[in-house]
Amino acid sequence: MTRRSWVEGAAGSGHDLDHLPYAVVSHGDEPPRVGARVGDLVLDLAPVAAADMLEVAHVLEAPSLSPLLALGRPAWSSLRSWLTDLLADEAERDLVEPHLVPLDEVTVHLPFEVADYVDFYCSLEHATNVGRIFRPDGEPLSASWRHLPVGYHGRAGTVVVSGTDVRRPCGQRPEPGGVPSFGPSRRLDLEAELGFVVGVPTEPGTRVGTDAFADHVFGVVLLNDWSARDIQAWEYVPLGPFLGKSFATSVSGWVTPLEALEAARVEQPVQEPEPLEYLRVRQPAGYDVALEVVLDGETVSRPPYASMYWSPPQMLAHLTVNGASLRTGDLFASGTVSGSRRDERGSLLELSWGGREPFRAGGVERTFLEDGDEVVLRATAPGAGGGRIALGEVAGRILPASG
Repeated sequence: MTRRSWVEGAAGSGHDLDHLPYAVVSHGDEPPRVGARVGDLVLDLAPVAAADMLEVAHVLEAPSLSPLLALGRPAWSSLRSWLTDLLADEAERDLVEPHLVPLDEVTVHLPFEVADYVDFYCSLEHATNVGRIFRPDGEPLSASWRHLPVGYHGRAGTVVVSGTDVRRPCGQRPEPGGVPSFGPSRRLDLEAELGFVVGVPTEPGTRVGTDAFADHVFGVVLLNDWSARDIQAWEYVPLGPFLGKSFATSVSGWVTPLEALEAARVEQPVQEPEPLEYLRVRQPAGYDVALEVVLDGETVSRPPYASMYWSPPQMLAHLTVNGASLRTGDLFASGTVSGSRRDERGSLLELSWGGREPFRAGGVERTFLEDGDEVVLRATAPGAGGGRIALGEVAGRILPASG
């Protein structure tokens, strides 16, 4: 029988016992510390854990999830079981209820210190679309694309929490004749992605196999990899993205535990040619997560994560195959999630086909982002209770360039 929470409004919602995401929140004059969402309430975990003499109570007092991330999978599972029992057993109500705070009364902070940030390029549809936009007469995919998950190292220091405004970046932009100009990006874009949060680190020289993914990855966040396409286009040959990506990356303040996505696991698409041995997976490695891109209040795309060619375990295996170490708080992202239909494209570059085919949003024709635009990414996935869990959204508004 499916367990339901006694918390009013939680049962059957996107935040029932089958979800219970974590965040770092502050309320009133209290310092930031770890909370868990149930329904439209946030449970302040530290005082409840201390009263219950929980062994890991001290990590819940931290202004970051990082101490919890470092504890590892047995501790994560134990904490989740304790929390589920508290919120399912009516007899625990007197202990828990005084520490439940309405969601709209808390401030949600960046949930963990981002150690390293890596962004991949794992959607076949997205990579094919981009190749066709920029190389209409050539092969859309590089020779290596079907053999390994392509990625680049981003800038951890500019990862920001949902709700943070994003200022339009400036840089060199290509112009006719080959001499660049300097100024605000004219082709500012969004990218709808999933991000994966590493908990357990590794020593340098150690590889992480695809079957060890869940031993190292704590959970999942929605992620918007903001992109200045004109700056990116001028700089990316021969070493790849740099200033066109590094100005801001937005993540949800709520981290969905990997365990909460167990019911969402699906087989990934068939890979041809078969990957090399270190990239092979022996279990369902995809996730049936349905994303939604909302631009100024209007849904413009619904990208399906289930269609992603390269899976998260393969990303992690490739990231470490050369012996690169993991650190607690590492963040790696899927790359833009796009499906086969136009209304499943996860970037404006694709929706407008390089700016040549405007689309409509908010009653007007659009190509790239304008100052004042607000972008919200949402997502849901099948939950263990038979309904759908709702991942923490990612929102950001575009401010004019400075200077």
